[in-house]
Amino acid sequence: MSNNQQPQPASEEIDLGQLFQLIGSAFKKLFAFIGGIFSGIFHFIMLFLIFIQKHFIKFVIAGVVGVGLGVYLDLGKKDVFVSSMVVEPNFNSVQQLYNNISFYNELAKAQDSISLASALKITAIEAASIKKFEIESYSDENQKVLLFDKFVRELDSTTVKNLDFEAYLKNFNTFDARFHKINLVSTNSEVAKKAQPAIVQSIASNTYFKEQKATNDKNIVFQEEIYNQQLNEIVSLQELYKDVMIKEASKEIGGTNISLADNDGGKNKEIELLKERDDLKEKFVALNLEKANKATILNVISDFPSRGVKFGGITNQYKFLLPILLVSLVLILLLLLELNKALKNYTGKR
Repeated sequence: MSNNQQPQPASEEIDLGQLFQLIGSAFKKLFAFIGGIFSGIFHFIMLFLIFIQKHFIKFVIAGVVGVGLGVYLDLGKKDVFVSSMVVEPNFNSVQQLYNNISFYNELAKAQDSISLASALKITAIEAASIKKFEIESYSDENQKVLLFDKFVRELDSTTVKNLDFEAYLKNFNTFDARFHKINLVSTNSEVAKKAQPAIVQSIASNTYFKEQKATNDKNIVFQEEIYNQQLNEIVSLQELYKDVMIKEASKEIGGTNISLADNDGGKNKEIELLKERDDLKEKFVALNLEKANKATILNVISDFPSRGVKFGGITNQYKFLLPILLVSLVLILLLLLELNKALKNYTGKR
């Protein structure tokens, strides 16, 4: 029995030795594979550099021709200016605003300067200088949170339970934003300022929105009257309680006693009136803010500047774009020629 159990340690040593050999072999193959990848990348880079060296003069010629042609085109090109205006549409007028800007843009693209001039109340020459209109929502995360809070307050408790901020953001679209940015691109730096009144008036003159604003103004006046009436009543009650307290203080013990505390909670009525007065102050502030924010159908937060900003920079000039384009075309052409040569040699070897 003892003689049969003695060879087991030697077998275990042999198994461990084979295991270490397998691990070492696996690491060698891994390092060889990684080395092969880096070697292939290095080989590809060297081939590309040799290719560039071989055709360097051609690339230089293409670049010089591109710069020269770009400078020539830039000298004959008119400067383009961009003007921006930020607005806040009220009374659900945002859809109409986008429709109007889209209409102006279509006229500008069609180069219908007569119709565009009539719509914007400018001259045909000024209208012809307009290249395009753009409009986009102008909101950050803070504004989205405020809009979500306002949206939730208008819902019932059952609906709110099934709605969260992430779901609201998924359904958030351009029209939900509070502010919107209008861009006007033109070769005339001053035309945007001249076109601004017509753009604003196109929304303000809409009959439906005018009726909505008139109704809102009446509601604000009515609400303000109610708040003033409540405030006057609170002031009268405060004066009354003050007189009662003075009379109570002057009476002798054993006289008539008027309690100024509630039976259920024992709270002082004058303190309650002060709280109600503070609540009314907050309501007045909110009402005044609403009155200011909805004083017009389309609030202009930021006007078009008197002169537009020159569009672009070096990256939008021909002397920058054309050399890149010509060098890229030469590179593609030479690569296609090299590929064609390689395919012919491959076919010949077969």
